[in-house]
Amino acid sequence: MDFKRSSKLNIAILHPDLGIGGAERLIVDAAVELASQGHKVHVFTAHHDKNRCFEETVAGTFPVTVYGSFLPRHVFYRLHAVCAYLRCLLVALGMLFLWPSFDVVLVDQVSVVIPLLKLKRATKVVFYCHFPDLLLAQHTTALRRLYRKPIDFLEETTTGMADMILVNSKFTASTFARTFKHLHARGIQPAVLYPAVNVEQFEEPHSSKQGVSDRVKFVTSCSTAERNDLLSECLCVIYTPKDEHFGIVPIEAMAAHKPVIACNSGGPVESVKDGVTGFLCDPTAQAFSQAMAKFLEDPDVTKSMGRDARRHVADSFATRIFGQRLNQYVTSIAGTKQE
Repeated sequence: MDFKRSSKLNIAILHPDLGIGGAERLIVDAAVELASQGHKVHVFTAHHDKNRCFEETVAGTFPVTVYGSFLPRHVFYRLHAVCAYLRCLLVALGMLFLWPSFDVVLVDQVSVVIPLLKLKRATKVVFYCHFPDLLLAQHTTALRRLYRKPIDFLEETTTGMADMILVNSKFTASTFARTFKHLHARGIQPAVLYPAVNVEQFEEPHSSKQGVSDRVKFVTSCSTAERNDLLSECLCVIYTPKDEHFGIVPIEAMAAHKPVIACNSGGPVESVKDGVTGFLCDPTAQAFSQAMAKFLEDPDVTKSMGRDARRHVADSFATRIFGQRLNQYVTSIAGTKQE
């Protein structure tokens, strides 16, 4: 993308819940990188637990404002979507009435807020779609289908109101076109902006090494430091989800010089180079075990693929690359205000 506008922008980011997860990591990376480009960045959310969040959200790199945390996430473990919509709408109302106009608002996940944000005509809205929510929701009973029908309609209608739509992979882009057929018929096509990983956090090798164990250990909710230790000490990383929208784990692994074994579908098809930075397999135990055996039998192949994996991530998925591309998108859409 070639765009020459260099003026600094006032950018807001709206995300439902600023906790710990892949979507939250993307939002934090977006805020950090846009701020590093000289833009004024402000994150708005309905929930931000300072004891369970990414370090950058409490480090002062960018301000975080919370509205609507008092609203429930569900009603007797039901109506999750409605509650999420209400919480995000309250966030949008706070932005609309309590803050001056932003040049660009990056909306993540919940598109229902877009019409409110566009009431300020000077504001351009960029929507980041991780995956169509209507495909993730259950439509198993007549009551569920009745409940979801207006929600699904709102999702497609409000998504189409964004000035720009970004998705996390070509796989999601194709799913977007098949799912939102009315938007596709109108010529609305999302641009692909891959999530990123901070390759610099894996620069220094770790001194301690653990021996091989015949036991399986489940590690849950590990810290960033613990995760990096595990990545530095493993032979390769096995990523089993089938038809994953994108998947941040494979690029984190490759950034740590580790080859990846993943399913030959979804996002890993775009992030993992089969036979170069890892292996893409059919989603069967036999296929995965055969790929694992190749690494166990030939350590040199493992090391070579690990080096290639690191170079691949540094060239295509580093936060610097992500930040540059996101900056181009937001400055280009902001520039249309003057056209």
